[in-house]
Amino acid sequence: MTPAAPTQPSGTLYGIQYLRAFAALAVVFFHAAERSGFAFAIGAAGVDVFFVISGFIMWVIVERRPVSPGRFLKERLRRIAPVYWLATTVMIAGGVAGLFPNLVLTASHVMASFFFVPMRSPSSGEIWPVLVQGWTLTYEMFFYGVFAACLFLPARLRLAVVALVFLCAVALGFAIESDNALFVTYTRPIILEFVAGMLIGQFWLAGKVPGRPQALALIFASLAGFAAIAALKLPFDEWTCGPLAIALVYGTASLERSGDIPLLKFPALLGAASYSIYLWHTFAISVAAKAGASLGLSPPITFVVSACTGIAVGLCAYVLVERPLLKGRNIPLTRWRPWSSPGTQRRA
Repeated sequence: MTPAAPTQPSGTLYGIQYLRAFAALAVVFFHAAERSGFAFAIGAAGVDVFFVISGFIMWVIVERRPVSPGRFLKERLRRIAPVYWLATTVMIAGGVAGLFPNLVLTASHVMASFFFVPMRSPSSGEIWPVLVQGWTLTYEMFFYGVFAACLFLPARLRLAVVALVFLCAVALGFAIESDNALFVTYTRPIILEFVAGMLIGQFWLAGKVPGRPQALALIFASLAGFAAIAALKLPFDEWTCGPLAIALVYGTASLERSGDIPLLKFPALLGAASYSIYLWHTFAISVAAKAGASLGLSPPITFVVSACTGIAVGLCAYVLVERPLLKGRNIPLTRWRPWSSPGTQRRA
């Protein structure tokens, strides 16, 4: 382990930004490949990376900028909900207009989607909201709710209590068989990735991080593991991808301590826009894939065009929708740059 060292002069954790970009692009490639006749299932593991990063970010923010439980939830809702609600509304409008023939809309499912309540989709029977990729936000909101409740506790107990709650939930899922959507969602082992991210944040704040060689080894092992799963077409779930995501985030956060990660403007922009890319890319990919098929484009070209279109639309949504919404709700963007290092957060 190495003692705490200063990060980059700007205070920006570029590595976390790049990981957010990496996770978002992995999901984009997964969906683009799916619509182009390829198999890139491992791209779905971008969600595991997102969850670990989320735990890390929330722990670092709250430890360095104490906040009340109510304000924490209010700020997270303001940050997450408006863009998601807008994307969901677009999806509903498209369904009503007949643009998505396989989409079945019911009032109960629409309301559950807007309020982040897990419910089986009448279109597929899966526990998905109207905007399918929004399923991850039901986990995020559950994590935020438990995390906010633990803010009532002394700081020294919070991590242990969140970990205990999530471990008990997962154990309950193994002990009881149920098809209930809420029970299935909130007892899934994937929630432990948030706890792992919090633990990384605790180690990082205390300076208990590996040295450069060990950090690079963690990153290499993680990427090699993901590559092996993809190349060998191995089955995977949170039990395999979770540890790989944890190693990736821990190794990257550790490198930040010695300031080894430089600013690369475009990857940093992709990281900043990762939420918008994640929410909006499927709209663009659907259109691009259909256009590619109608024009007789080869699958590889269709894949590239679809992926690039999804990324471009996500970037446009970030500039034209997400940033204006944040500004319009008086949430300083500097406050919600979760990649900012400790000590650089600004108060309202």
